[in-house]
Amino acid sequence: MEPRFGSKNEKPWSKERPSLRQTQHKFSRMMSDDNQDTFKSVSRKPGLQIWTINNMQMVPVPAQGFGNFFEGDCYIVLFMSKGSVQSADIHYWIGNSSSQDEQGAAAIFVTQLDEHLGGGPVQYREVQGNESPRFRSYFKNGLIYKKGGVASGFHHVDTNVYNVLRLLHVKGRKHVTASEVEVSWSSFNNGDIFLLDMGKAIVQWNGPQSNRREKLKAVLLAQDIRDRERGGRAQIGVVEGGDEKDSPELMKVLMAVLGQRAGPLKEALPDDTPDQVQNTSVRLYHVFENSGNLVVQEVATQPLTQDLLHSSDCYILDQRGSSVMGYIKAKNYPSSTGVKVMTEGGESAMFKHMFKSWSDRGQTQGLGSAYRMGKIAKVEQVKFDVMELHARPELAAQQRMVDDGSGDVKVWRIEDLELAEVNPSTYGQFYGGDCYLVLYTYQISNQQQYILYMWQGRHATKDEITASAYQAVDVDNKYNGAPVQVRVVMGKEPRHFLAIFKGKLVIFEGGTGRPGVANPEGGARLFQVRGTNEVNTKATEVPSRASSLNTNDVFLLKNDHICFLWYGKGCSGDERVMGRAISDVLSKQDKQVVMEGQEPAEFWVNLGGKAPYASDKRLQKEEPPHSPRLFECSNQIGKFRMTEVEDFAQSDLDEEDVMLLDTWEEIFLWIGNSANQYETKEAWNSAQDYLRTHPADRDPDTPVLFVKQGFEPPTFTGWFNAWDPHKWSGGNSYEEMKKKLSDPASLSQITVDLNNTNLNKSAGGGGYGAPGGPASSPPADRIHGGDLSPRPSTPSSPSTQRNSASVNLSPSSPSTGGSAMFLAPELLVNKTPDELPAAVDPELREDYLSDKDFENLLGTTRADFKRLPKWRQSDMKKKAGLF
Repeated sequence: MEPRFGSKNEKPWSKERPSLRQTQHKFSRMMSDDNQDTFKSVSRKPGLQIWTINNMQMVPVPAQGFGNFFEGDCYIVLFMSKGSVQSADIHYWIGNSSSQDEQGAAAIFVTQLDEHLGGGPVQYREVQGNESPRFRSYFKNGLIYKKGGVASGFHHVDTNVYNVLRLLHVKGRKHVTASEVEVSWSSFNNGDIFLLDMGKAIVQWNGPQSNRREKLKAVLLAQDIRDRERGGRAQIGVVEGGDEKDSPELMKVLMAVLGQRAGPLKEALPDDTPDQVQNTSVRLYHVFENSGNLVVQEVATQPLTQDLLHSSDCYILDQRGSSVMGYIKAKNYPSSTGVKVMTEGGESAMFKHMFKSWSDRGQTQGLGSAYRMGKIAKVEQVKFDVMELHARPELAAQQRMVDDGSGDVKVWRIEDLELAEVNPSTYGQFYGGDCYLVLYTYQISNQQQYILYMWQGRHATKDEITASAYQAVDVDNKYNGAPVQVRVVMGKEPRHFLAIFKGKLVIFEGGTGRPGVANPEGGARLFQVRGTNEVNTKATEVPSRASSLNTNDVFLLKNDHICFLWYGKGCSGDERVMGRAISDVLSKQDKQVVMEGQEPAEFWVNLGGKAPYASDKRLQKEEPPHSPRLFECSNQIGKFRMTEVEDFAQSDLDEEDVMLLDTWEEIFLWIGNSANQYETKEAWNSAQDYLRTHPADRDPDTPVLFVKQGFEPPTFTGWFNAWDPHKWSGGNSYEEMKKKLSDPASLSQITVDLNNTNLNKSAGGGGYGAPGGPASSPPADRIHGGDLSPRPSTPSSPSTQRNSASVNLSPSSPSTGGSAMFLAPELLVNKTPDELPAAVDPELREDYLSDKDFENLLGTTRADFKRLPKWRQSDMKKKAGLF
């Protein structure tokens, strides 16, 4: 009988456990003392550590080999995060050609490593070609799949081995993979990119149908191979497949290695379908043992809440992912299905996002905690230091405040589908029958910044709502695209919007603010006042009945002849002060203060009679915190899909894309300068689809902010660890990088290397020496110009022609006299101070590089580098591993 998975009433799936015991017994020899010694070398420092499985043992992979994965092997990857609370992720990667024994050994080792680290890490099962976004995030320049494996005598990497001939097939725009293919024109196609790696030279061939982003990723991969595997000593050339005649010298190289091309190349291969990270069919299963059987039974579907999870039990959260192998087979899921294993207290951001509410153990209420309107909850009083918000973008992001609202404000109302300026004396009064544009102007570092809010009333017509969006585009154009656009749904105003109106924001349920139009009074009107200061206060009209009251707020009840100011028992003195202040906006009459429990009869008459209302004690529970998540939006296959970018950084913002940043309270849509018109046009629908299909049953009226590349506010940049405002003007584009690689000297050097190297691909039985293959490697401890160990002569390398009579470890500086000697990059890059050669100043590692190695690593000349500010120098050194 086939296992069934459906409602809670259906028969649960169960699986006998002896097979698991057999597996554990089979690998019991792995529990030796030698293996325990293996874990003693595991570092708890932030960063990446990788092991491969060799003869059923964990063998460390050197840092130079990170990103290279042999298809015949299995790997264990450990990532320790930075931060005040350190977390760990353990991945075990399964090569397509790996053996069952290796796969089983990797799984057992992962369990042991998890226990060694205290049981807190999240575990991931990774299958070649279907790696999780988090796994791929560790290898920003891409993954290289290599034929063979350690058991075949291959090693991961031997730096500075040049007897290489291989062809890499590069695919992907966001997550790049490169697979070794036959060194032949028959491997090429018109849509992808190929790297011909000849050891001392790498030629990149771009398919005519490949795009700029793919070309840039391939260049970065080629540079990574050069720097990581060749110590920075390899030349790179680029051929545009559609314009091969523009690169005659490089084409001679390709023809010499690949032979003459016979016939047309193959057509483009379809790219992998983007991951659909959301699935509306999210289910929670309870896993338990019953009479020796393992039982998996459904307990709930979306939206899920945290109270469904009990500390004493085990669960599967199925989003076509997080599950166990027997369960995967029973569900007929593909073998590549990802698996994540996590313990209580170590839940991932994605896991928490599946739940409508989530709070971490020991969580305390922090600065600027968020509260949803309508709940009985205290609004925390927060004072904002504008300079601190500007100096600390991460604080601005967490508080959702670019400043304290003290900038300039201009308000328009949509009248007859056109913009009509609103009288400043009525700023802050918004009517549910209208739509408004609010332009906010502020300064950071003496530069004008803009936010354009589109406030849409609940009772406005469709034509008015459409006109507000159209007019927003017109205003945006007048400011050259600089404003951040924010759509605001009535009643869901973001924090900063409240701050603009200095505690005088009033929202009327219906009617219009248009001059000369009389709004029907319709008897008594009731307003709920919430807030503790000018930054967070607003008054919202609610139905005029007793059930609208709650004991924790201030309410204003007015009719033609009287105005009551009602103070609930749970409201604070600050809330009462703000209630009185905003009451002057609503009514010029004298206010009759009414304390809860002491109401006169007239008060209840105006509310249609006394009735029960919310009078529970104040709830201090805040809205649950959720980590931000970044997605690349795509409509390429005719259906909205998104690919998540894990461990994201500014460099993950693709100029050709629309990116969605979800901070839970807000959704940012970042529009790249080169994003296509269709994606830009569909950006709003994308955000709505994201909210609508979110398994946590998200509020569809969550504020959506449109941010254009180059005009990012601190509430956006603060979610990124290190934001460089000059990033997109610093020579990082594909065209600029290609120009640097295409200088005549580099091209001629590739020809020289071709002439001096035997690239006969028939040597060695038709194969080639892959990096780290059986060929031996010279020691890594070498110095340009001075020998710490023998170094093979490279005729074209100026550094080998220096006087080598002595070793001088003085840094190269204008004051250094005589013949300065330089260290090889591998002695300096990603080394702790203790690992550096004697006499090297850890703070000045770049001064020990030759001019050529300096430019290869830092991407600029030494003179230009010295002219940069210190913070910029430090940032470049960090990225190059010299800090």
